[in-house]
Amino acid sequence: MYHMVQLLMPTLQARERLLAAAVAHALKSGIADLSLREVASAIGTSHRMLIYHFGSREGLLIAVAQAVEETEKASFFDLEPTEDGARSFWKHISNPKLWPQERLFFELYSHALLGRPGTQGFLEGIVETWVAPIADGLVKAGVDKKAARPEARLGLAVVRGLILDLLATGDRKGVNEAYERHLEHIALWRGSTPR
Repeated sequence: MYHMVQLLMPTLQARERLLAAAVAHALKSGIADLSLREVASAIGTSHRMLIYHFGSREGLLIAVAQAVEETEKASFFDLEPTEDGARSFWKHISNPKLWPQERLFFELYSHALLGRPGTQGFLEGIVETWVAPIADGLVKAGVDKKAARPEARLGLAVVRGLILDLLATGDRKGVNEAYERHLEHIALWRGSTPR
């Protein structure tokens, strides 16, 4: 068993290095419109190495989207569960610098919903990995356990919907106003006074 682990380590490390390079390139320039060969060239590897580690262009794009999503989750859960924390997260996630990755996320989401080859597994946990920890946080903040999961799911849907709206319309003012309205609903629901 130890020898198997030793043999797998370089492969896993190579995959992680390639994924980190692809994520960095995606965050800087976007990759959704690039072919696998173009991505490989941009990050200094061959398309064969990307196929070996990710299976296909779709497999690489999904790995990149999931890595970015994990980073977003970490930044969200590091924030205080307050209105100011929610505003900080919204400011971060609605930043135009993230729009290429958010477009990629929604593109892959639609491809997975259509059952496109290579996108199997993208939808696994796409909601639950956010809802469960948000609901736990709401319960810790004093929200009724029965109401926490629906509220967490609603909040996730609102944020994703507003990001999609922003990408489609570019109406930052309107989307920001809608997000503030969402925060007012939360404050009223929790019995606090919105500012």
